[in-house]
Amino acid sequence: MNYYSLHHKSPKSTFKNAVVQGLAKDRGIYFPESITPLSKDFIDNISDYSNHEIAYEAIKQFVGDEIPADKLKEIVAETVSFDFPLVKVDDNIASLELFHGPTMAFKDVGAKFMAKCLEYFNQDKDDEVTVLVATSGDTGGAVANGFLGAKGVNVVILYPSGKVSDIQEKQLTTLGQNITALEVDGVFDDCQEMVKTAFLDEEITRTLTSANSINVARWLPQMFYFFFAYKELHQKNKDLIFSVPSGNFGNICAGIMAQKLGLPIKHFVASTNVNDTVPNYLIDGVYKPKPSKATISNAMDVGNPSNFIRIQELFNNDLETLKSAFSSYSFSDDATKETMKEIYNNSGYVADPHGAVGYLGLKKYGLKDNEFGVFLETAHPVKFLDVVEETLPVKVEIPTQIQKVISNKKVAIKAASYQDLKDFLLRK
Repeated sequence: MNYYSLHHKSPKSTFKNAVVQGLAKDRGIYFPESITPLSKDFIDNISDYSNHEIAYEAIKQFVGDEIPADKLKEIVAETVSFDFPLVKVDDNIASLELFHGPTMAFKDVGAKFMAKCLEYFNQDKDDEVTVLVATSGDTGGAVANGFLGAKGVNVVILYPSGKVSDIQEKQLTTLGQNITALEVDGVFDDCQEMVKTAFLDEEITRTLTSANSINVARWLPQMFYFFFAYKELHQKNKDLIFSVPSGNFGNICAGIMAQKLGLPIKHFVASTNVNDTVPNYLIDGVYKPKPSKATISNAMDVGNPSNFIRIQELFNNDLETLKSAFSSYSFSDDATKETMKEIYNNSGYVADPHGAVGYLGLKKYGLKDNEFGVFLETAHPVKFLDVVEETLPVKVEIPTQIQKVISNKKVAIKAASYQDLKDFLLRK
């Protein structure tokens, strides 16, 4: 499988090179040269397959022969080693819980898959590679956990100071070993821009790769969620609508990839907080990135989502075609809190702020009688403990995954500019 840059000014790349490089030399993100739908027989009989088998079938064409089949199956098994339950919250709405992994966030899947691929590609090399990643919340913890102790891999995580939750900060600043956290004076977009700039800096770029969802090995495994949900729901014989809380738009883009592989998903809703670049684009047809704003759903605090260009590519850069299968709506913090209360009062279900935004997206879309809606619950409510317990009459139990890090000491290096990042990388 070859990959091309969406800026179309770099040579084509193998899967391995796309993973190792992260970003093309022209600063474009990589996209697969072809997408071959899975057989109708496989989709129709998906209930006959285990999650491991489904995930392997979904990902194998994008890896090709660059990782042997047995090894790829092993990587997949390590990646999807926990449950992805659907929980009914309304007559025609269910929550797809993606937080049962080691850091209790949906990004555990992509982080683990990428870590294992990179470790495989790096197994016979003496040179170390540095994984550079920007986080608005959950990416950092998932990447830190996924890469912890990986041979020949150092991880540097940039996060915006004061704009991640306390638990998220502990998950990315307390592990030590091959994980280093840089606390950036700015917002997520500043962190992301610093990462992208580093990839263009010839003094340091030789040994860098990225673990944000710009990296194909982080992005593509997120297709698995949609296959697993379809496996549970296809016998309902209803049209499926997926609402995805969206920040950098990697997760919903992976869902659209799953659709292109043959999953009969009728419509996607990208539900955002007040960082409304994409909802506005669908209204006026003008893509205008802007500085991100801090919200209670901080993993979506992104003003210039990197993966939206992939979504445009999937729809041949045709806005009207995109709008026929894709909607996007923006919601305030107040609306998010009211919806958390509504969900809890109606069903007893405790949604985190991101899940509540996903639920709001389904309500705004307006499900019809023959449609069933799924919103993605992307993080455990404990990750946003203050907001949840201030909003709902509940005391959130601290899961063992969180108890392991909550009392650990934060260790982070302050960074105010790209030069601070560069100086740190040159010292490593």
